[in-house]
Amino acid sequence: MVGHTFVTTRSDTDERLAQLAASGVVIRDPRTTYVAPDVDLARIRPGVVLHPGARVEGARTYLGEGAEIGRSGPAVVRDAAIGPGARVDGGCVEGSVLLDGAIVGPSSHVRPASLLEEQASIAHATGLKHTILLAFVTVGSVVNFCDVLMAGGTSRKDHSEVGSGFIHFNFTPWGEHGDKATPSLVGDVPHGVFLRSRRIFLGGAGGLVGPGQVGYGAVTGAGQVVRRPVAPDTLHIEGTRSRSVALADRPPPDLGPKTERNVVYVANLVALRAFYRDVRRRRADEAQRPLIDAAIDVLDAAIEERRRRLDAFLASWDAPPVEIDTDVECPPCPLPVDTGPAAHVDWVRALAPDAVEAGVAWLTAIVERVTSSVGRR
Repeated sequence: MVGHTFVTTRSDTDERLAQLAASGVVIRDPRTTYVAPDVDLARIRPGVVLHPGARVEGARTYLGEGAEIGRSGPAVVRDAAIGPGARVDGGCVEGSVLLDGAIVGPSSHVRPASLLEEQASIAHATGLKHTILLAFVTVGSVVNFCDVLMAGGTSRKDHSEVGSGFIHFNFTPWGEHGDKATPSLVGDVPHGVFLRSRRIFLGGAGGLVGPGQVGYGAVTGAGQVVRRPVAPDTLHIEGTRSRSVALADRPPPDLGPKTERNVVYVANLVALRAFYRDVRRRRADEAQRPLIDAAIDVLDAAIEERRRRLDAFLASWDAPPVEIDTDVECPPCPLPVDTGPAAHVDWVRALAPDAVEAGVAWLTAIVERVTSSVGRR
């Protein structure tokens, strides 16, 4: 290595590709395919398809059976976990997780600490960072979606969706270094993981100013920027009002509501981590476990990022940081994790109504424990 760059010969690459081909990996064009020396070849499973222009890098990379890299153009996978049947059609996925059947469209950029659950998808030229899309959530083209958790819907035909050209505004310039305490909760975790919630639609060519909250069943009109919470089962249309305020005369923000939304967001991340630890990991087989472990790492990173950003925001207004107990003692999981279909989505769909009700109550209790733990340092 020179610095952080591997210096390799074509023969080195050819040897690794030959090992992969012998193990059952499909390599469409070895001349244009690169697998870095730091990649553990045992973590690239038989049936993976590496299309021309595929680059695979990073010791933490895992490619599940049937995953496809570079189907529609050059693609880079770096320290990412890609599940069975998932696709990175083009662009770059780094430090993130795609579960079974998730799709990243060409020319897209998935930056670290993002998680796409089963059959979630983004279209072409879309950027994600620290974003979690629960199962089936669909994001259009030319979207910038950073610091968001989105849920809702029951299937690929009934799913929450983000229209093309949508932006989640996750930065304001106030304070010494700017404000990124701006995560938005679109749906929630306690209901969203059970795949029975009403879908949400965020209209295209629009935006959402974080930290925002959008309820299940809500629709936001196209071509507008949403600046306030959106109630469930409503069509939300923003009013138009123009004004200018001298920067020196701007009023300080109301720290209370913004702090509360950040805390609620963190509490939902903690609940989702509990679901992954106590349900998904316990149900995972040997092939699925690397994906679930990687997803838990993503959630840990997301929780730490949100705590850090909230502390920085409060410090910029000379307010004391808040103490959030993200390691609260969680109630025992009431779900029948040792029974039912092996595939996660099938298992969730097969849960009896009383089990779903108990599961929602369990995760809601975790959210409430985290939010009630908050105090000033």
